[in-house]
Amino acid sequence: MSRLQAFWASSVGKKAIMAVTGIILVLYLITHVLANLLVFSGPERINRYAAILHSTGSALWAARVVLLVSAILHIVAATQLALRRQAARPVAYAGGRAPQVSTLAARTIRWGGALLLVFIVYHILHFTIGTVHPDFVELDPYHNVITGFRNPLVALFYLVAMAALGLHLYHGIWSSGRSLGLSPPSPHPLRRRLALVLGGFIWLGFTVIVAAAVAGWIPGMVK
Repeated sequence: MSRLQAFWASSVGKKAIMAVTGIILVLYLITHVLANLLVFSGPERINRYAAILHSTGSALWAARVVLLVSAILHIVAATQLALRRQAARPVAYAGGRAPQVSTLAARTIRWGGALLLVFIVYHILHFTIGTVHPDFVELDPYHNVITGFRNPLVALFYLVAMAALGLHLYHGIWSSGRSLGLSPPSPHPLRRRLALVLGGFIWLGFTVIVAAAVAGWIPGMVK
């Protein structure tokens, strides 16, 4: 077995890979939410950004490949670690267990991850490929956002998914720092300022866009 295989086979290795791929995905989400917030500047700026992004050609596809590989490794490592924990303790603690530093984000991390996987597939079909969008126009993200949230069920699904994303990021960013040794043990383990700020910013940014589209508050919208 090579060193790389041994690293992947170990729980420590899987946690490190989850941390690194998670950081890559968080960096992408920061740029993605900032780009999406251009919708509040009207159609010209966000559509110009989309045109410039697609004009990069191979660079765009290289970024997509990196994100796809990161997402696959993240999901596989998370699933295998969950199965290992389950195999190590197939019977739950008698009377349940309430860890002192447990948070809602930590307790819902698996279910939230499953919901986000479903959401990612739908989101790609909705805003990237357009096959489930009611009126998709290529390279016109402003129009696609405005029309994409006219269905209240779609908007509700996005809002629920963004809440799950915020919780996932809050726990994931903190645990990534611990896995990579960047966050030393603290006497106040629930004080996770960086995780709160980044997770909160990404959640709020995406949520505001959906809410504004539903309410008709995006500049240039015809109610």
